[in-house]
Amino acid sequence: MSAPELPTQPSLRRLKQFGVRPKRDLGQNFLIDSNILGVIARASDLGPEEVVLEIGGGLGVLSEHLAPLARHVHVIELDRSLEPALRDALDPFGPERTTLHLSDAMQLDLATLDPAPTRVVANLPYGIAAGAILRTVEELPQVTRWVAMVQKEVGQRFAASAGSSAYGVPSVLAQLACDVSVHRKVARTVFHPVPNVDSVLVQLERHGPAASKELRALVRQSFAHRRKALGRSLQLGPQATPGLRERVREALVELGHPADERAERLEPEEFRALHDLLIAAA
Repeated sequence: MSAPELPTQPSLRRLKQFGVRPKRDLGQNFLIDSNILGVIARASDLGPEEVVLEIGGGLGVLSEHLAPLARHVHVIELDRSLEPALRDALDPFGPERTTLHLSDAMQLDLATLDPAPTRVVANLPYGIAAGAILRTVEELPQVTRWVAMVQKEVGQRFAASAGSSAYGVPSVLAQLACDVSVHRKVARTVFHPVPNVDSVLVQLERHGPAASKELRALVRQSFAHRRKALGRSLQLGPQATPGLRERVREALVELGHPADERAERLEPEEFRALHDLLIAAA
């Protein structure tokens, strides 16, 4: 009896060929609709000199689609059981064009990636999506564009405007360095297993450097108590100094806001201005 034929779609073929069972605890939802790959590639605007970082390689279907379009593709994958499937996808391109990093993307020293990435393109695991985007914005200054599949709510938070309910720390930190937009919605049926949440492609285009460590700390503390006035929220922080609340109130007035304004009303660049005013007044 002849062996049953394997599916032609790469993800479905590798699922069967390598006996892969998706792990929900790792947020594994593999791309099984090859049409979405072209959408991602076009949004990524890859050229022959671009170096791609893909976080969450999965079954390698996106990796092998991007490899012919770029100078090099770094693929980070936490789940070592997926190595055979990823080798099947990457080995035809050789080490000159692809590198597989079996590691935790939130722990790997991104500065050691060689060649240095200029694009981040990924179907991000849901559990680390926001953190992975912010970490690459902060630690990979050569990256100028991100195209990432994320949970709908995560994409909305990154692209949210000041004053909206979704606006918060990810919105501010991303928008201080990048123009952010939700590129398009993505049907649940492009994944296996089908997730019980909606997804979007979010796109970031860098326009400046990432926020400094001090500015990031100020933004995070600003939103730590959303119902409190910004001065009060910062005064409650672990690094608060005497008189900080009054200095914040004075700075807000100088920026054209009420003294008792809340964090969600400030535009991203106003946080940078607030930080500078507080430094000057210290």
